[in-house]
Amino acid sequence: MGKLFGTDGVRGMANENNMTAEMVLQIGRALAYTCKEDHKEQGTRPRIIIGKDTRLSGYMLENALTAGVTSMGVDVLLLGSIPTPAVAFITQSMRADAGVMISASHNPYFDNGIKIFGRTGYKLSDEMEEEIEDLVLSGRINNIRAVAKEVGNAKRIDDAMGRYVEFCKNTFPDDMTLDGMKVVLDCSNGATYKCAPLIFAELGADVTTIHAEPDGININDNCGSQHTQDLRTKVKGLKADIGLAFDGDGDRLITVDETGAELTGDQIMAICAKSYKELGQLKNNRVVATVMSNVGFHAAMKEQDITVDVAGVGDRLVLELMKKSDAVVGGEDSGHMIFLDCHTTGDGIVSALKLVSTLKQAGAKLSKLADVMTPFPQVLINLDVKEKPPIEEIPILMKAISDAEEELGDQGRVLIRYSGTQPMCRVMVEGPTEEQTQFVAQRLIQVVKETIG
Repeated sequence: MGKLFGTDGVRGMANENNMTAEMVLQIGRALAYTCKEDHKEQGTRPRIIIGKDTRLSGYMLENALTAGVTSMGVDVLLLGSIPTPAVAFITQSMRADAGVMISASHNPYFDNGIKIFGRTGYKLSDEMEEEIEDLVLSGRINNIRAVAKEVGNAKRIDDAMGRYVEFCKNTFPDDMTLDGMKVVLDCSNGATYKCAPLIFAELGADVTTIHAEPDGININDNCGSQHTQDLRTKVKGLKADIGLAFDGDGDRLITVDETGAELTGDQIMAICAKSYKELGQLKNNRVVATVMSNVGFHAAMKEQDITVDVAGVGDRLVLELMKKSDAVVGGEDSGHMIFLDCHTTGDGIVSALKLVSTLKQAGAKLSKLADVMTPFPQVLINLDVKEKPPIEEIPILMKAISDAEEELGDQGRVLIRYSGTQPMCRVMVEGPTEEQTQFVAQRLIQVVKETIG
C-alpha cells in the first residue's frame, strides 16, 4: 500500500487527512493529468466519469473532484448516486478515459473514499496509483493547469441508471424470468436503493425492499450485507424465497435463505461454482478465493473436483489471479464476488442474479443448494489499533499464532492481518468445534490487545 492508496483506493474519515476537499481536488488534478498524456497526439479532450454513493460527504467530494479534473482541461461526466460496478461499466461503455467512484463501501457514513477505474473497466494498476501519488505528494501537479477555453466541462448523464439496469438484466438468462419468486432486498440505504428493486421487478420477481431510504448518514447503519438481522426477520415474516443484502456501494452480496439463515460469500460462490461446472461454463475448472475463505469452502470444492487458487485479501488481488489463472469465478467470503464472464469488477446485483438464476434452474430451495458447503466454525474479530507494525516483527504474537496453529493442526487455521482500509487488526480463527475455536480466538485476541491494541 502507498501513502494515499490502500487495498481499495483512497479511504478515510470524510474531511480529514486524505479525504478533505483539498486533497480530493489534487487527486482529481493528478488523475486528469495522467489521462491527458494519452490524448496529446490526437489533439482530443479526455473524459472522466464520476459516480458516488449516498453519503452526506459525497456532494462535497464530488464537487472537489470535478473542480480538480476540469481545472486540468479534462471533461467530467456525472452519474450521481449509482453503484460502484455501474461506474466501471459506464466508463468502459462510453469509452471514457477513467471512472471514479466516491464511496467507502461498507464503512460507516462518516468515512468516504475514492475508487478509480481505467478505460477498460478494471481498477487502476499499482503503477498508475503510484504515479498519481507522486504527482500529488511531490507537489509537481500544483503548477500545471488549463486556462481560458482549455478548462474542462462538466455535465450530467441523465440515463446512467437506465444503462446499468439494462446491463445487469443482460447478465440474466434470456429464456428465464423470476415470475413466482418472492424476493426481499436490503439496499443498505446505499447506492442500490433505486436500481436493485427495478431490476428484480422487471425480471418478474415479487419484490419487497427494506433500507432503501438514504438520508446521507444511515448508509450501512445496522443494515445491508454487514448486518442482516432485519433481512432475516423480513424473509421469515413474508415467507420469501430469498433475501439479498447489498453493501453501501453495491459491490458486495450476502444472502438469506427461506429459513432466515445467512449465507456467506463463500457459500454463495460454492453454489455458483457448482452450477457453472454443471453447465459447462467453469473455465479451466477452477475458482479463485482468498486467504480469508473458510476451510469448508476448500473442502466443498475438493468434493466437486474444482481447483481453488488462493489470492491475498482484496478484490484487486482476486482479479489479478483470476486473469492469470484464466478463471471466470472468484471472490471473497465477505461477499465481494467477480464473474469475469459478465463484468470486470465485483458486482452485488450481478452476483445476486447469478444466484437466483441457479435457484430457478435447480428448482430447489436455497437452503438445499447451500448443502454443497458446510462452513467450519469461525471467529472473526476486528480490533482497533493506533499503529500497524509488521506482525512478523512481534515475537510474542508470532509465538501465540504458532501455538494456536499447532493446537488446531489440519482441523483449522489462524489468520491475523491488518485492514487495508481502516485502523484495525483482524483476528480470524477456524476450528473443528465452536468451543475450541472460541477458546483459541480469545487467547489470540488478548495477545493482540497487549501487543498492538
